[in-house]
Amino acid sequence: MNRRTVLGSALIGAAASAAGVANAKPAAQSAARAPSQPSGRTGPLNLITDVEGIKVGQAHDAGVRTGVTVILAEKPATAAVDVRGGGPAGRETDVLRAENLVQEVDAIILSGGSVYGLGSADSVAAWMGMRGRGYGMGGAPGVPPSPIIPTACLYDLANGGNKRWEMEPPYRRLSVQALEAAGDRFDLGTAGAGYGAEAGALKGGIGSASAVMASGWTVGAIVAVNSVGSVVAPGGKTFWAAPYEIGDEFGGLGAAGLAASAEDWGLSKFGARPRENTTIACIATDVALTRVECQRMAIMAQDGMARAIRPSHAPFDGDTLFCLSTGKKVIDNPALRQVAVAQLGNVAADVLARAVARGVYNATNYEGVTGKTWREL
Repeated sequence: MNRRTVLGSALIGAAASAAGVANAKPAAQSAARAPSQPSGRTGPLNLITDVEGIKVGQAHDAGVRTGVTVILAEKPATAAVDVRGGGPAGRETDVLRAENLVQEVDAIILSGGSVYGLGSADSVAAWMGMRGRGYGMGGAPGVPPSPIIPTACLYDLANGGNKRWEMEPPYRRLSVQALEAAGDRFDLGTAGAGYGAEAGALKGGIGSASAVMASGWTVGAIVAVNSVGSVVAPGGKTFWAAPYEIGDEFGGLGAAGLAASAEDWGLSKFGARPRENTTIACIATDVALTRVECQRMAIMAQDGMARAIRPSHAPFDGDTLFCLSTGKKVIDNPALRQVAVAQLGNVAADVLARAVARGVYNATNYEGVTGKTWREL
């Protein structure tokens, strides 16, 4: 055996051992995985709040048919963002660029309302500033800190709710209600930022999921699904995310029937309302990562949208994904950090795909509306 082969074999073996992937199996075999394998076991709640240091609060206005979701970092968390859609609505995304000063955020907001929803961060910033949270240059007396609250919004302005708010959009009010409700548990489906969402031709909503890896690390995702694309294969109700399902978390139908021609997008919005979209999400891990490593994890996790929605990242979507690291656990072997980051990114993509399906699976109709939900297919 030559030197290159020996070194290659040693590195591969060490990487698999350290990252806990030596016994990994294809995602389609998830139902048969042992609990100790990377993406075969959820956290206790199967929510992003299984990641230590993360809380979530939500609020909605049924009359307006919109809502807000706040992902609260109990302590400032390292963050990054990846924007893939052609029509994003975001706030403080540039602050997350690797070369910029501030490396941590206090919260992430996902909101309905398109550009109006960006105001949801105003009241959260004021609420946090009153409590001394935020970035400060020395903490001079009388100078409030500056909370860092990146925000992404989806388009739900044409879903039939009362949007005649004139000078008082509801998002400042809703975001404070959401923040004050923050905790470990929260509703899926027609709730929070997903209250007014539509996923292709189906009712969309808020989805969340988690995975506990063989290493003991946890990865979670939360997503407001308001896509132009369809989350189910044409001709049935099988989720595109079916190969990644754990147990029966979104119906347990299996992956049979996952087929489509390149131009068959099934229950998408094309031909009806192709400009009323955007899927916005946040993934999180308890592993201590740098800003650059969070960025790579976010880039990889975007594949989860493509696995769960067909098509994704279209010109009409504003698909945006944030990544948070709460830093509770340290990668033991620095020499293998990038192997660990690659594994975290891949698990995050699977978790996000599952969260997309769970959001639509749990969605319910508005009062007086029928025929829009996955369960009615």
